[in-house]
Amino acid sequence: MPRRKALIIGINYFGSSHQLNGCINDAMNIRNFLIQDRGFSPAPHDMVLLTDEPQNRGTPFFPTGANIMAAFHWLVTGNNPGDSVWLSYSGHGGQVKDPDGDRESGLDDTICPVDFESQGQIDSDTLHKAIVSPMIREARLTVLFDCCHSGSAIELPYVYQPNSQGEVNLVDNVKQGINLASGAINLLRGGFSAAKIQDAKVLLGGAKSFFAGLQHRPAADVNEDGLGEENFVEPWKHEGKDVWMFSGCADNQTSADTSIAGAATGAMSHVFIATMRANPRQSYVQVLQNTRQSLANKYKQIPQLSVGGLYNLNQPVAF
Repeated sequence: MPRRKALIIGINYFGSSHQLNGCINDAMNIRNFLIQDRGFSPAPHDMVLLTDEPQNRGTPFFPTGANIMAAFHWLVTGNNPGDSVWLSYSGHGGQVKDPDGDRESGLDDTICPVDFESQGQIDSDTLHKAIVSPMIREARLTVLFDCCHSGSAIELPYVYQPNSQGEVNLVDNVKQGINLASGAINLLRGGFSAAKIQDAKVLLGGAKSFFAGLQHRPAADVNEDGLGEENFVEPWKHEGKDVWMFSGCADNQTSADTSIAGAATGAMSHVFIATMRANPRQSYVQVLQNTRQSLANKYKQIPQLSVGGLYNLNQPVAF
């Protein structure tokens, strides 16, 4: 029988100048959501929580860099085909100088363990090698990062991109582009003729212009699902891992630590749970669109969706 495993991390950085208020609440809310709504077991061998609550200090459940890396290893090894694996992180996200030179910004995204001031941050290259590379292809990993600068925090090779203004009408644009491209293909399938080829060229040209509006970078190519390929030095796109990541904002944005209904929480964590509870059978594209629309009314951050391969984004979310 397929197994579900979850690693949930929430760090408030108590007593520091970087203290946050809602990250441990995020972890607890996600724990309850996974158990109550998604069928995860709270048993210690199936679900691990790392938080910087005082009672965890000195234990493996205190989110130091070393403990986080050890927990990553537990999460992504020993899995079997069909298993569903969950990882969520709420805390500070940062950026450090990119040693590979494959980022236009010159910076790698990071997460910040509770001891990051003395032991350092965990950069995106390290995160990918620790989280994504060890996964077997036949098991699915779902990731939710609610932190600043998290758009490509684990360096997945494909990202579902917003348009150049970061507007939330992305999905409508993509569907319109797909419809144009599909129309062109149907024309050509009906038999080749000069007239049909010219009509198809017009439709395909229109589709291309729609997809061009989805790019982070002017030269980026976007396929018919709106997936743009990231330019990493490492050959991540050849791994073919079944990994799906929702992140709270783009690489150059911050993610809000806020208060909703009187409780401190991360905006992305709250909206993601509410969106999934409103309709558990949504597609990945629909969840992305609905979280964006919910946040757009109050926050500037734009949630992102990145994936480990060229997958169908219209399939229902599964974890």
